[in-house]
Amino acid sequence: MESWLQVSIKVTHEAVEAVAELLRDAGARNGVEIEDPLLLNQLRESATWELCDIPHQENTEVVTVSAYYLENQELQSRLDRIEEGLKTIESRIGKFRFGPTLFRKISEKDWANTWKQYFHTTKVGKKIVIKPSWETYAPQGEEKVIALDPGMAFGTGTHATTSMCIQRLEELVTSDCDVFDVGTGSGILAMTAALLGARSVHAVDIDEKAVEVARENIAQNGLTDRIAVTQGNLLDGTDGQADLIIANIIADIIIMVLPEVVAKLRPQGRFLASGIIEERLGDVEKAAKEHGLTFLDVKRKAGWCAVTMGKEA
Repeated sequence: MESWLQVSIKVTHEAVEAVAELLRDAGARNGVEIEDPLLLNQLRESATWELCDIPHQENTEVVTVSAYYLENQELQSRLDRIEEGLKTIESRIGKFRFGPTLFRKISEKDWANTWKQYFHTTKVGKKIVIKPSWETYAPQGEEKVIALDPGMAFGTGTHATTSMCIQRLEELVTSDCDVFDVGTGSGILAMTAALLGARSVHAVDIDEKAVEVARENIAQNGLTDRIAVTQGNLLDGTDGQADLIIANIIADIIIMVLPEVVAKLRPQGRFLASGIIEERLGDVEKAAKEHGLTFLDVKRKAGWCAVTMGKEA
């Protein structure tokens, strides 16, 4: 059985997405795990989730971001890349770490069991239900069920940035809607759009492993004929224009993709951008206006924002 090294970094809320992206870029196998105490407290209070015996989290300022790396000849170079990346993040946003990087050896079997003890079926929004692959669930009424193994990739629907996107997609997706999903990760938002009736969905991710995992998840849910997944940077490889573009990333990347969004978005289309911490909302709005996009709706949850934008008339 293969052995893995768990790399964990305790960070501020502001740094979560940047650190998660760094760990993914360094070759994290099977995604990135984010232990957000604010989210855990919210889930404990939700009637739709069971979190075993996890106690109420008192210190909500520290978020633990973890990733797993196969113990092979490439491990040391990956760890060096992570440390250099952390220094770069600190030079950009200031001190964000709580203590040193933590390491723990873990077997593949132990890893799977760790995920299973924390994640259970939950409903996000009015229609979408996220179901771990090892549980069974019978949909009620108009519910749409997505089967997903949380250990396979970043994006389980539980983080505030993703749940706000899912809730907003329930309002934005129509049957004549063509969708582009930027940085698809596990493919959860692409699958949500397809299950809500989008005419077509094209999902893109720069990470080869994420593309592989998204395709696996999409196939598991019987959506391969509805969703195209390609490897590329931002909107690379997407043909034509879309009625809805989704980007659940971070503020800096959202600002970076704005010129492509304007070119790829149809006149009455919508751009749904999430992964924005409240402190960066003003920066995103300023950049959006410079590219002819207007904020139409802003959702807030646990210090994060999800924004719906449209082209100025």
